[in-house]
Amino acid sequence: MSGLFISFEGPDGAGKTTVLEAVTKTVGAQLGDQLLVTREPGGNQISEAIRDIILNPENTEMDPRTEALLYAAARRQHLTETILPALRQGKVVLCDRYVDSSVAYQGAGRQIGEQAVYDMNTFATNGLLPDLTLYFDVPSEVGIARIKAHRQDDVDRLDQEALAFHKLVRAGYLRLRDAYPERITTVDATQPLNTVIQTATDLVNQAIANR
Repeated sequence: MSGLFISFEGPDGAGKTTVLEAVTKTVGAQLGDQLLVTREPGGNQISEAIRDIILNPENTEMDPRTEALLYAAARRQHLTETILPALRQGKVVLCDRYVDSSVAYQGAGRQIGEQAVYDMNTFATNGLLPDLTLYFDVPSEVGIARIKAHRQDDVDRLDQEALAFHKLVRAGYLRLRDAYPERITTVDATQPLNTVIQTATDLVNQAIANR
C-alpha cells in the first residue's frame, strides 16, 4: 500500500490544529502506527529548534527573507528526516502546515513574492507536494477575534501581526486554492466546529480509501 501525504492549511484562527487533533483520534483508531501526525515548522529536533527561533515573540528584528529561508530550512529537515521515511513505509502522513503556508505568509503576507517563495520551497522539498491539502477558510476578522478570545496565553510572533497582514495571507491562500484545485479542497471554517471536524474527517477517509 502506498503512502499518503495530507496537509492541513489555513490562516490564523481557522481552527485547523483543533480539527487535526480531532481527525487524528478517528483516523488513528483505524490506522494505528500506520498514521504519522506532524507539524511545521517542527516535527523533529532540528526543525523544532528552528521553530523556536522563528516564532519567538522577542525576535522582532527578523528580516522577511530570513524568516522565509528559516521556514524552508526547517521544512527540508522535516521532509528528509520525518515525512519521506514515513511515506516510504506506506504510512498516512497528516501535516499541520507545509509549503502553502510559506507562500501565503511570507510570499503574500510579507510581500516578498509568492513565486519566489514557491521556488525556494520547490528547491527545499525537491518538488514534493501533498496528495491532498485541506484549506480551512475563515475571514481574517473572524480568525483574529478567535485568537484574542481563546489563545491569549499562546500568541506567537505571527499572531501579533496587524489585521492587514492577515488579510494579505488569506488572499494568498485563496490564490493558491484557485491555482491548484486538483490538490486543495476548501473547508468552510466558519461552520460549527463539529461540522468542520466531520467534513475534514470524511475528506481524509475518502483520500485514504482512494489511495
